[in-house]
Amino acid sequence: MEVRALCIKLIMSVMIPFCAHDQRVDAVFLRVVPNRSQFFEYEPVTFYCEGVSHYNIVHKLKGNMKSCSYTNEKTATGLSCSIKNVYTEDAGEFICETGGGEKSNIINITVIAGPVILESPAVPVMEGEAVTLSCRNKTTSSNFTADFYKDGILIRKSSTGYMTIGRVLNSHEGRYKCSISGAGESPVSWLNVTETETDPSSEPGCHIYLILRTVFTIMMVALLLLLVGLLHCGKIRATNC
Repeated sequence: MEVRALCIKLIMSVMIPFCAHDQRVDAVFLRVVPNRSQFFEYEPVTFYCEGVSHYNIVHKLKGNMKSCSYTNEKTATGLSCSIKNVYTEDAGEFICETGGGEKSNIINITVIAGPVILESPAVPVMEGEAVTLSCRNKTTSSNFTADFYKDGILIRKSSTGYMTIGRVLNSHEGRYKCSISGAGESPVSWLNVTETETDPSSEPGCHIYLILRTVFTIMMVALLLLLVGLLHCGKIRATNC
């Protein structure tokens, strides 16, 4: 019986997942719809906390924290916070957090009463993806010429009001703003670029480990069955004696 228990423990230890993807825990993620960091006053905005079901969306402004209690509704993936009309005092950081201190990514939004905003992603953009920046005029939607700046340097003149980066690189990360002649200039937004995510299970070393682990597990199972058979046979012989 001790031999059988030892074999079972050995096999269970071999079958414990080792690769990183087996130990992956779903991260808590905060996103905003529409996905941009600048808003005109009175525009609607909704925050979604994903990956959990009991998180609270908190608004941080000038060091003060308050619950986003405008319209808190449970969704299939977590909590949402909808603001029908944003005001300048709604600007600041938004985050998902629990009573235990767990926190999500931070989304910082700017709300202005002025005539020009820059529409850029509020959440990080992954390397290799395409991203479009849009310069919006509150008073008109017709075509106009917009100047786009990165870190204070003029990088693009656009007659459509749009600037597209076909393949984002880490070097594209920085502070962006736009200006429209005769209308004004937008606030500055930070474009955050993250590295392309890789699946650890796709690494050659992990594949080799999985194969070896499978073969070893099969061998251990066969050994266990053999030992159980021998023990059973020994019991029969002892009984016959």
